[in-house]
Amino acid sequence: MFITQKPPPSAMLITSFQLQSVLSTVYSQAARKFLAGPSEKWEKKGILCSAASSNYFSGGILKMEVKNCSSNEGCCASQVNNGDLPLPGAFLEFLEENGLDPSIYSLAESIPRYIRVKPEFESDIGGIESELNCKLEKVFWLPSFYSIPPHIQIASSQSYQLGKIYGMDAASGAAVLALNVLPGDHVLDLCAAPGAKLCMLCDMLGGTGSLTGVDVARHRLAACRTMLQKYSIGDVCRLFVCDGTSFSVLPFRSTYGTAGTNPEVSEVKFAEWTNRKSRKEKRRERRARERNYSKPNPEPELLFYGRNSGVAGLIKSELFRPIKDDEPCSSGYDKVLVDAECTHDGSIKHIQKFESWGWKTLQRRVLDAERTDDLFNLQLRLLTNGFKLLKTGGTLVYSTCSLTVAQNEDVIERFLCLNPLAELQEVDVAEKWPCKAGRIPKTLRFDPTTSQTSALFIAKISKLP
Repeated sequence: MFITQKPPPSAMLITSFQLQSVLSTVYSQAARKFLAGPSEKWEKKGILCSAASSNYFSGGILKMEVKNCSSNEGCCASQVNNGDLPLPGAFLEFLEENGLDPSIYSLAESIPRYIRVKPEFESDIGGIESELNCKLEKVFWLPSFYSIPPHIQIASSQSYQLGKIYGMDAASGAAVLALNVLPGDHVLDLCAAPGAKLCMLCDMLGGTGSLTGVDVARHRLAACRTMLQKYSIGDVCRLFVCDGTSFSVLPFRSTYGTAGTNPEVSEVKFAEWTNRKSRKEKRRERRARERNYSKPNPEPELLFYGRNSGVAGLIKSELFRPIKDDEPCSSGYDKVLVDAECTHDGSIKHIQKFESWGWKTLQRRVLDAERTDDLFNLQLRLLTNGFKLLKTGGTLVYSTCSLTVAQNEDVIERFLCLNPLAELQEVDVAEKWPCKAGRIPKTLRFDPTTSQTSALFIAKISKLP
């Protein structure tokens, strides 16, 4: 939280209760100003004027951090904190090489936290506010999203535990909304973990069509399964542990059958999913998984499937049958989301974690030269495979939370050169979004200063006949 003018010394002699009141008022006014709706600060298509942006985040702003405490007042003020992270030299070099301003990492305490309220619980906003002890400011440009002060924690709240709310950055919600998912669509989330976007897609489908989630990390996809079960929204979902660059399972449709397969008599049909498995079954599954992973080209591992996902009743050779080269054009996915692996440099909260994890971890996970060189190829391959599985006339959204051009516009430009049937589309729902145009026409960029969200690049692509 911040105050835009340095107060006189006498003004600092206030009680924690008064400070809480002042900070709550400042946050509420700033949030309403930003979230209430279009004003003179918004240019055409919802882009924030540069003058307003520079005033809002001008140098010398005094920031004050608010933390939870055990007092009856609910919270107390900590010492004045300028919010700066002690960024290591290697990361500063990375930012300089990519033309990025390191000052954005001092904005963490001025950027609100976002939650999504499941649509059926929006009538209980007052109850959720009482429980979280804060005002939920509606995000006017994104349905069912609300902002809360950045220090508020939701994990221990009953609303979170009962599946009424979950944390999700507004920019990530925008990427999902850009897909324009309709009831009955068959949707593929090619990089599904950690699962918030998967949950939002489920809500948009409303129990119709199908949703397939894929991730290469088994433990992260297991977290997605937990979320689907917690929110009771997984009936039409399938989750596969698989490398997204090689995944090739088409959506279930009424014509899905044994055509082109030669099932073994001994093959057992998939029963309805259950978490209750005997130790013997768990050991058998573990051994099968180990044998599969030891193969040069392991099959996808089916980690979860809902009762209406079309899996129950199939045999393994039907589910994992080889597909013909042109088959996805007629039987592929209607919508594909590729939220690709990246350096996460646009997520201030993610970079903040390395202060406790250790900056050497940042060096290994983000700045390693071999990894950053490989990222471009990985992102291009993920995008290419997602497009391959897309039905003709379908829509794909590519996104990353990196601010760099190399991981966004460069990937899109290369992809378009290699795929003549791919065409960039306007994000038609973005008229009032607080974002900027990307370097390539029709692409969009969220960033902390302009959007008051994490950074996100969005490109919407359709497959031509």
